[in-house]
Amino acid sequence: MNPLRHIPTICCFLALGMLSLSFRMPMAKRKLMADKSATTITYAMRHPMHTWEGVSRDVTCAVVYNDETNRIENVAAVVKVASFDSQNSNRDSHALESTEALKYPNITFSSQDIQPGDGNTLTIRGNMTFHNVTRPMTIQATRKEASGKLTIDGNFDFKLTDFKIEKPSLMMVPVEDEVKMRFVFVFKMPANS
Repeated sequence: MNPLRHIPTICCFLALGMLSLSFRMPMAKRKLMADKSATTITYAMRHPMHTWEGVSRDVTCAVVYNDETNRIENVAAVVKVASFDSQNSNRDSHALESTEALKYPNITFSSQDIQPGDGNTLTIRGNMTFHNVTRPMTIQATRKEASGKLTIDGNFDFKLTDFKIEKPSLMMVPVEDEVKMRFVFVFKMPANS
């Protein structure tokens, strides 16, 4: 009797056992894409005569989510400058000229440094590129999980001049340099199977 004749059968059972275990264990890391119907980025600006906001609902954002640690490990977001709507087409048109949106159409942010804080807070350190200038940025955000959705919302400020953008003017008076940003990214959390 040849003792080696059982090796293929044993290998087959081991392979099937490993395969069945892989279907029961959650994926360690997965990429989640933001739900475009629920995700927004809003800017707010001031001029001595008035304040206004512009909203983009055309945001692409992806995160790498680690199921084992329940943490976001990476984030990358892009929004087209032309997608912001301030409810004033003349103002939006002037903003596109000031930011040279035809030459530099996107604003991007990416990070591999996302640290959880107290409660559901996150500190996100990364780089934002706008008007062909890349600058480090630290963003404070809040994370919420409910009804199979992960929501990340936060605020940050930047200065137009830090990105070499000439401040637009109204009646020869320029807008304030500071731009206040607010974002809400919503991700559907697929069930592990």
